[in-house]
Amino acid sequence: MPPAFFAEKKIAVRQDGVTLRIYIWGERWYDSGMYIRNQLGEIRAAIAEAEKRAGRAAGSVKLLAVSKTFPVSDIMQAYADGQRLFGENRLQESMEKMPEMPQDCEWHLIGPLQRNKVRKALEQGFGLIQAVDSMKLAAAISRIAGELGKTAAILLEVNVDGEESKHGFTAAELETLWEELVALPHLEIRGLMCIPAPVDDPQDARPAFAALRELAEQLRARGPLPLPELSMGMSHDFAVAVEEGATIVRVGSAIFGRRSYA
Repeated sequence: MPPAFFAEKKIAVRQDGVTLRIYIWGERWYDSGMYIRNQLGEIRAAIAEAEKRAGRAAGSVKLLAVSKTFPVSDIMQAYADGQRLFGENRLQESMEKMPEMPQDCEWHLIGPLQRNKVRKALEQGFGLIQAVDSMKLAAAISRIAGELGKTAAILLEVNVDGEESKHGFTAAELETLWEELVALPHLEIRGLMCIPAPVDDPQDARPAFAALRELAEQLRARGPLPLPELSMGMSHDFAVAVEEGATIVRVGSAIFGRRSYA
């Protein structure tokens, strides 16, 4: 939902076949479609500025709009404003939304994936499964992709902070398991992703982003994979991630507004 100060009351209207949520605060009207349009423009501009600061080519970073918990009407508004790349955290939610969207959307699964749901995820047709966090999960995806006659594109999730409570390979585990991972058939390992520990100051996330970039460079040097993708950075710190080499930034609330989990 949009920022709380707009959300005391709401109504829904239809416009060009899309339901837009109109939020009212006193005499002020707040159109969620206008909010999404404005936010997308600002975020795209901020990405372009970060690319320029880092000396990177314009358009080298892809914006992944994280649409978890938001209705199809909001996702359609982003689509109308040119967004085609979307990310969902939950498999069941994605299975409900994806058929409702135009076919030229690309979808990434960015949340944890249980091994017993791998087949459904592969059948769903995600362009990329981002959070492959263990050898067992990678092996399960490889096996089931082979059974389905597919090659699954994945990213390996790295626990850059080394916290025991977090998902992902540690850098040491990934270096040890690298040969086994690249030998798995029916997988296209496109790169790495991370979710650093939450920080108040986006600059405090820079060491984690730099660590992921450096790990990718080390793995590229070992071969044989080019690992072109680095998925890192979210709504509060994506600009810093771009400066440190992100090729995909995952932005949700900064596009669609504050989430409601009710």
